[in-house]
Amino acid sequence: PMSVTGLVSPKSSGEEMTLISALLFLASSLLAMIGQLAIIRLAIGTNVSVKEAIGHATRRMPIYLLAALLIACALFLVLIPLVAILVFAEIPLDAGIAQSPLAAILLLLVVALAIFVGVRMLLSSPVASEEASGPIAIIRRSWELTSGHFWRLFAFLLLFVIGAAVTMLAVGAAFGLLAVLLFGPVEPMSGSALVVAIAEAFVNSAVTLILAVMLARIYLQLAGRGALDVTVPSTGS
Repeated sequence: PMSVTGLVSPKSSGEEMTLISALLFLASSLLAMIGQLAIIRLAIGTNVSVKEAIGHATRRMPIYLLAALLIACALFLVLIPLVAILVFAEIPLDAGIAQSPLAAILLLLVVALAIFVGVRMLLSSPVASEEASGPIAIIRRSWELTSGHFWRLFAFLLLFVIGAAVTMLAVGAAFGLLAVLLFGPVEPMSGSALVVAIAEAFVNSAVTLILAVMLARIYLQLAGRGALDVTVPSTGS
């Protein structure tokens, strides 16, 4: 799905996202979410086939999505009073942020809050995949599991993000240059866009796979189930 999205609307083309591109991006994001939950289901070690894991992930995806939307809404509500402070202080929301100490402090607070919530919600996907709970219970359970482990989880997430970003940038730059040399500028529905899209989708899939498996194993450790045996699933066909 990401390859199709990259082919229709490549990031480096500089063109605005059309309605079709937006729908493709939404569809690919939902499919990627299902894939992540399915991988977690398999990595946790439950005795299920690939087909059963995908079916389970498809059923759990709307609940996980709702939990993610609730977290996003909560963060958005926190932004409202901070924006109100900037408005009352008559600080422009565009150029004024870089020039005002107050705006800089508020921005740092927002970033710190986003990182804190992100780390505490790091295990929401394993919880959504493994436990039969609703969106509120998923948030509560992830908060409970990560309690007392913030700094270790933060260090893990930081190292992973840095490594993934460096890898994706390097692969994107290398294949982007190769595609331009072979097929010309990266434009929608072009050969160069296809090469870049496939390369980026491959790397993103590898990164997602590694992260999903690591989150599943971290979940087992923090839930006190680290001794579970991992089995090789059948295809379910």
